[in-house]
Amino acid sequence: MPDLAGPTVWRRPPMTSAPVIVSLPISDRATSYRFYRNGLGLDAVGELAADGIPEPLQFVVNDGLRLMLIPTGGFGWVIGRHEVAPRGQSECLLNLGVAAPTEVDALVERARAAGAEIITETADQPWAYAGVFADPDGHLWMVSADSGS
Repeated sequence: MPDLAGPTVWRRPPMTSAPVIVSLPISDRATSYRFYRNGLGLDAVGELAADGIPEPLQFVVNDGLRLMLIPTGGFGWVIGRHEVAPRGQSECLLNLGVAAPTEVDALVERARAAGAEIITETADQPWAYAGVFADPDGHLWMVSADSGS
């Protein structure tokens, strides 16, 4: 058997205490600000810009995760030559885990009321009780909870 603990094994340096930041391109700061604040109940952080919205526009998802929303033109500056996916084409699915199926229903309904497009209505799935919605820019969000089954 190979010696996996030998001196040639690369070890990742420890992560810093800073939160992980997920960045998404957006088309309109005000629309996204209202959706994530009112629709998902997330707290925005940062200094207010002239438009009354924090810049950069970041929301606290939990202690270890922040969501940064970057206008599409600025997003291209951040990612270089990589193209931003057109609306309706998603390269990832973001998941918000909650404690109970009733919380899944409540958060998906709150998102719907704030303008989300419901992609998958809430229901028992083989992996959890879940529902999927698209935010105003088409980014897909799943809300899930252990179904207890």
